[in-house]
Amino acid sequence: MNTAKINLSSLVIITSIFLLLFGNWTFFQEVINIYPLTNFSTTIFIISLVVVFSCVNIIILSLLCYRHTIKPVLITLLLVSASSAYFMDSYHVIIDDVMIDNIIKTDIAEARDLISFKQLLYLLLLGILPSLYIYKVQIVKQTFKKAVISKSILMISSLLIAVICILSLGGFYASFLRENKSLRNYSNPSYYLYSIGKYISNFYSSETEEFTLIGKDAHIFPVVPDRELIIVVVGETARADHFSVNGYARKTTPNLEQHSIISFDNVWSCGTSTAVSVPCIFAQANHSNYDNNKAKATSNLLDITVLTGSNVLWLDNNSSSKGVADRVEYINYKTADNNPVCDNECRDIGMLSNLQSYVDAHPIGDIFIVLHQMGNHGPAYYKRYPKEFERFTPTCKTNQLEQCSSEEINNAYDNAILYTDYFLSETINLLKKNDNAFETAMLYISDHGESLGESGIYLHGLPYMIAPDTQKHVPMIMWFGRNYDLSKRNLERLKSRSHQKYSHDNLFHTLLGMFEIKTNIYKANLDIIPHDD
Repeated sequence: MNTAKINLSSLVIITSIFLLLFGNWTFFQEVINIYPLTNFSTTIFIISLVVVFSCVNIIILSLLCYRHTIKPVLITLLLVSASSAYFMDSYHVIIDDVMIDNIIKTDIAEARDLISFKQLLYLLLLGILPSLYIYKVQIVKQTFKKAVISKSILMISSLLIAVICILSLGGFYASFLRENKSLRNYSNPSYYLYSIGKYISNFYSSETEEFTLIGKDAHIFPVVPDRELIIVVVGETARADHFSVNGYARKTTPNLEQHSIISFDNVWSCGTSTAVSVPCIFAQANHSNYDNNKAKATSNLLDITVLTGSNVLWLDNNSSSKGVADRVEYINYKTADNNPVCDNECRDIGMLSNLQSYVDAHPIGDIFIVLHQMGNHGPAYYKRYPKEFERFTPTCKTNQLEQCSSEEINNAYDNAILYTDYFLSETINLLKKNDNAFETAMLYISDHGESLGESGIYLHGLPYMIAPDTQKHVPMIMWFGRNYDLSKRNLERLKSRSHQKYSHDNLFHTLLGMFEIKTNIYKANLDIIPHDD
């Protein structure tokens, strides 16, 4: 039997159209939401958009595909585009440079939580089967001159067709390109290819950036014998509006409500993903000027605390510290080698198991401990808590959230909040045991929020500008031990601030203040805790 033959240009055109028609359902759903097919002119615009983006794909693939690269390039693009289509169609996520960073830093356990039958189906139908065709098809050989002419004609023709379409419907495209820029974020594969290029560029620029030390003048003042023992709990994917201490109708924080905590209900994250928010929490930079590359190349709050002679420890039950704890003592608690509380996964509560021993082993200097939770990491919320915390039922027992009802998703998510409530309460209990020897305090804040299906959006990670508030509005809780140096007047002032608007920007300066660290980079106006004048 003769093997099918096709020329390079034809294969590029076929692949481009296939990717557009079968890999861009979310893109066209978003477009139709803004430009509904209610009249002839918008229908013509949508048709022209199909043509324009087909032309864009053809130009991109033509630039990437040559005689010896066409099959590897097209097969790779089909497989990656199939995965991208699945996540966009199922969870409404956008594959930008931040999401690519998250993907690269995701560990095996987190990746396993995302695998589903539907994803495998996408890979099979949109990736593997067309890839098999490309693998087997025979490309018609052309002379170098003929190949150059053929590709030039294809690219120029595609460009001309796209320009004619855009000029013919200038009003629509002006709106599309200026007022609805976010729509382009859903285009597959053009946007993720752009994002990969941006990520690589940022990665290499950060590698060559010289490391900068800040806060070199840091010291503790006044010098007193009182020692600080402060635990910062970095939560994962927790929403402020699902904490009953913030007015949520369900009792999701019954244990915390038994402690004298202060809950801040108007706090906003620096980013919508762990890779951005966690470094931002401990960085001097604020949301408006935060840059991941600069953060990696600049010392942070933990480094400054070490300069004062304090003992700093980071315990991690998440994927990593995202570079924050690279220069301090770090222990991974996602393994049973370190975490004594592991069933189907290692539990946050296990991070408390050896903390008292650590405290006892450090008789000199303040102690700063960071506990990085697994928390409410999705989409498998039902895995984030032991069975005895399954109080709200029925629950969503799959990572394919779109298959579950809103009630089932919220039940599973709220059960995970219940477990965080228990974990925070036990953290406070541990601190209470050390009240006699230390000024103790706990500060809990989540890295970002989560979409639970509102407007068809799930999980997190959307670009900050277009992300819903559910991905940015986070809980923050403070607790102070009985010997903590906070006058009754200042404590009342702090409580009165619990409804003011704060963000991750405040954490750097607030923690400097809590440790009584004096440095010229400290800004009192960003410190949440009031101090005597």
